[in-house]
Amino acid sequence: MSFLKNKSWLIFSCLLTVFLWGGNNTGVKYLVASWPPVFVGSTRFLCAGLILVLLLKLVFAGNGDKPLPKQAISAFWFRTGLSLALYIVVFNWAMKSAPASHVALYIGASPVWALIGERKHITGPKLQRFIAATITLSGVAVLFWPKLDAAETKWTGELLGLFAGMLWAYHGHQCSRMGTEFSGFEITAHTMWRAGVWLVPIALIEFIMQPIHLKTGLVLTQAYCILGGAVLAFVLWNNALKYWATSRVFLFINLIPLTTLLGAHLFLDEPVTKTFFPAMLLVATGISVANIDLKRYFTNRAPPLE
Repeated sequence: MSFLKNKSWLIFSCLLTVFLWGGNNTGVKYLVASWPPVFVGSTRFLCAGLILVLLLKLVFAGNGDKPLPKQAISAFWFRTGLSLALYIVVFNWAMKSAPASHVALYIGASPVWALIGERKHITGPKLQRFIAATITLSGVAVLFWPKLDAAETKWTGELLGLFAGMLWAYHGHQCSRMGTEFSGFEITAHTMWRAGVWLVPIALIEFIMQPIHLKTGLVLTQAYCILGGAVLAFVLWNNALKYWATSRVFLFINLIPLTTLLGAHLFLDEPVTKTFFPAMLLVATGISVANIDLKRYFTNRAPPLE
């Protein structure tokens, strides 16, 4: 499927993922107010992982259902699976302890950690992406700066949000490394259920300590988080990581605070601030800078006039 690595498709899929995760963030904020945070993450990943494994066997029968090498099994357990499990624990607790918009902001800062993690020397296109990341992060700062009032901030939630951004960048690097041997679909399928299994012991403790109320709204929200925020979004995301550098893909994360704000405004009655549209312009500019081929633009001569 050559279209999976087409630049236009990758840009579209990353934007779609941003909207899916913006809705997912709103859903998680709603869920952790009633359900235990790790229970929310574990059940989501177990259900989504099982769906993906089933699809892998049915849709790609004879290809995707081949036995995994021992080295790959270990990597899916201790690299992508464990890193995703750690991330979702910190992320869900941050969502419980801090405003959703703040957590989205810290996740939006993860392109910086991705750039640091790629290599020490930042030249050429990497410098271009670093500048783009700076522009997009400035847009996020403009959007949320009025909310960062030290007198009102709960520092536990804020620190968890910052740590979640670092873990998300680390998980992205692990998925990118696996992309040399597996498709985004395979990485997601083999990673997700393993992350859910890692969380089962903690989820069981939470389940014993806190009753789970299966209200219709909560169940439907979890269903969206499983199918949209986990199955579809992670497949699209890991496919992009397979063909693009981690820092380039992560630039799109800077849009998630905007889609989170939109979802929170529509479903959780959070107000839209005056800084929303200036910030959106900065973020869009940053992503445009990241995707312009400056070297080709400046080195290619215009065709002769006929």
